[in-house]
Amino acid sequence: MTQTHDPLDSDVNVPLRAVVGNPELALDPVVETLRPGALDAPVRWAHVSELRDPAPYLLGAELLLTAGVNLPEEPPEIDRYVRRLADSGISALGFGLTPGAYETLPPPLRTACVRHGLPLLIVQPRTPFLAISRAVSVALAEAGQREQRRIAVAREALTRAAGDGLGELASALAGRLRAWVALVGVGDVLAADHGAPSPLPAEVRELVATLRTGRGIRSATTELADGTHVVAQPVYPQATASHLVVVGRVARFDGADRSILSVGAALLGLAGRAGSDAAGLGATATALLLGETDVVGGDERRLVAGIAYRRGPSEAAARYDWLRARLDTPLVRLLPGPRFTAIVREAPEIGDLDRLRADGWLAVVGSPVPPERLPDAAGEVELLLARAGALGRPVVAEASGLGLDALIAPDAAAGFAAQALAPLRELDRKGDRELVETLRIWLAHHGGWDRTAAELGVHRNSVRHRIGQIERALGVDLADPEVRMRLWFALRWSNQVTLR
Repeated sequence: MTQTHDPLDSDVNVPLRAVVGNPELALDPVVETLRPGALDAPVRWAHVSELRDPAPYLLGAELLLTAGVNLPEEPPEIDRYVRRLADSGISALGFGLTPGAYETLPPPLRTACVRHGLPLLIVQPRTPFLAISRAVSVALAEAGQREQRRIAVAREALTRAAGDGLGELASALAGRLRAWVALVGVGDVLAADHGAPSPLPAEVRELVATLRTGRGIRSATTELADGTHVVAQPVYPQATASHLVVVGRVARFDGADRSILSVGAALLGLAGRAGSDAAGLGATATALLLGETDVVGGDERRLVAGIAYRRGPSEAAARYDWLRARLDTPLVRLLPGPRFTAIVREAPEIGDLDRLRADGWLAVVGSPVPPERLPDAAGEVELLLARAGALGRPVVAEASGLGLDALIAPDAAAGFAAQALAPLRELDRKGDRELVETLRIWLAHHGGWDRTAAELGVHRNSVRHRIGQIERALGVDLADPEVRMRLWFALRWSNQVTLR
């Protein structure tokens, strides 16, 4: 069966054995309910429910905990309860023994779990359900951190391999995923490594055809008759599905694998356009990704960023190709919000920004900077987006010719920003006040109480209270336009420094 999905979906989980094996929980699995591989089942959360039928409210892969408060008394009803849980896809059922209630495991529950293959864990009275939920939460957080580290290491290895061409990059991707890799065009394998089947099996060709009928950056999966799991994804920044990267292996691909595949797909797209302008931009992105700013040369570039104010997330994501063509760059990154960031050589014309706006995007253009300063420019476009939102129109950095950045040395700007905002940052550290963010949004909205409150999601009186705190902390009068100007530049320079 072929499935398509968003490659950004998260799939962090821990195996059931990691929970059962935690000595602090003292969980006692009922052995006869454990089928082969049961302890390898993924657990994405621990959930407590005393509902007679919690199945409609479950997502799957939960460790469900119950003390049997509403457990049916008749064996047929208990069997139905367990069958519904098994069909919902939970990983295991934890039954809490309670003095005065269920001091031993009800035999019909044991029988039903054996019949339906649902792992059953006995939770002793000394182990509160909260301790189990907390342990699972901690384990999930640690698993997420391990995934992020793995993705970061893979990203660096793949970007290094990208400089040596498609073959080396395909080989590096295959090694990171422990899978075979094929880069396929219209019916042909362009680059293959680690045993990619040639010709592609019929199921894979069907998968590719399914993916090519869609739009945007998606991925599709299938399982071959021999148990091989296959994932196909468009090579982007083209993202037209004319070229796809296909990977396959016996083990399923988890969330980290899919993130690594997405990085590989992006780099394959850039490497495949060697010799073009996109290849030069790709080299810049690769060097920036590695932090190797000393190897980046060439002329200045700009960041363009935008937020979708009219379209829903799925509609905005579907506009990837349109954005890439309109901005004349393959380096377009779509983010939740929805929003985008792009790297361009030439600043878009006002007409282009107006066409973006007509399509539902409110966009801004940052100042021209050398490639090694692109990370710093991200701070500037964040402030420009705040200004564009307040003005309700696109904004181009320093379009008026009143730029002051060239007159201020970066170190002096950083020192000024740190000193000016230090009292607010200290107060923010001591409590959840968000004074710096409140000041930024309030200034962007020209002191508008209602619009600032709406963006922050608080009452306008809360905004007034925070602005009063800011004035007292800084010893200033925010009614003074010169004070506002100085603080705006402090926020701008502070943003650039913190993103270095």
